[in-house]
Amino acid sequence: MMKKPLALFLDKASLYPDDLDFSLINDVASWQWFDNVNVSDIQHCLADAKVIVTNKVLINREVLEKSEQLKLICVAATGVNNVDIEAARQKNVKVCNVRAYATSSVAQHVFSLMLSLNRKLFSYQESAVNGQWSQSDFFCYFGEPISDLEGKTLGIIGFGELGQAVAKIAKCFGMEVQIAKRDEADSRHGRVDLSALLSASDVVSLHCPLTENNYHLISDQELAVMKPEAILINTARGGLIDETALLHALKNNQIAAAALDVLEEEPPSVNHALLNYQSDKLIITPHMAWASRESRQRLINEVAKNIQAYLQGQPRNMV
Repeated sequence: MMKKPLALFLDKASLYPDDLDFSLINDVASWQWFDNVNVSDIQHCLADAKVIVTNKVLINREVLEKSEQLKLICVAATGVNNVDIEAARQKNVKVCNVRAYATSSVAQHVFSLMLSLNRKLFSYQESAVNGQWSQSDFFCYFGEPISDLEGKTLGIIGFGELGQAVAKIAKCFGMEVQIAKRDEADSRHGRVDLSALLSASDVVSLHCPLTENNYHLISDQELAVMKPEAILINTARGGLIDETALLHALKNNQIAAAALDVLEEEPPSVNHALLNYQSDKLIITPHMAWASRESRQRLINEVAKNIQAYLQGQPRNMV
């Protein structure tokens, strides 16, 4: 029987593991578990590790130089910006990630946010408990307009795994779907210019990665062309939206509402301007759209499969 390789899991606590089953991943390696380690504190472990698993802990050139036996880095996420990929290649260390593990969770979170804002759920829940319903002249209390998603236009920016999943659900609600062009050279059928999408959409949902070219993709100019009744949703990356511009747009009724699961600084300062904007027009959740129990379990299982595949000489999900 092949000896299990020594593996380090650097930030197990980031996966909120208490409700997860680790039996599959336990079978593929001999583990040293860390809740959230500073790699400078475990130099004695790095030298012998064959496999390192990290979610967000930084694996830079210095760490790689100290990891003399390292063969495989498994990122317990899709994004690999916390790993120095070039340094890993130079040391012949393979790097793999996990893909499509949180699709259902993120897509459902998008519609939780969308429906909450469109149906004014927080405002109406408050009216039920603060006495307004009890004082109503009628069997119901109706304080502000609500609307259906059916017939509305959803504009999707970023049409990969997540964007496609959101579009599929939108069509079940009877929504029209528009897809933004990636850039001016994008000639694919059915794609529309960003400005046209923003001006036509009742809901805009972001699902693209953050790059040097799309930082603050949504700023003053883009918010200005959106409908005043539009909702903006971001479950992708915080840097896609100019947060100062968004706050101004909400305060001045340029758009109706926004929902964010991500911010440019994470975790944010307690003095963050958007966090301190107390309004039913804004929902902020703490970067947890991905984090259903099913998604987190799938993530752990996929990491185990990545390690097993590598050990069998058939590496998968390489980056």
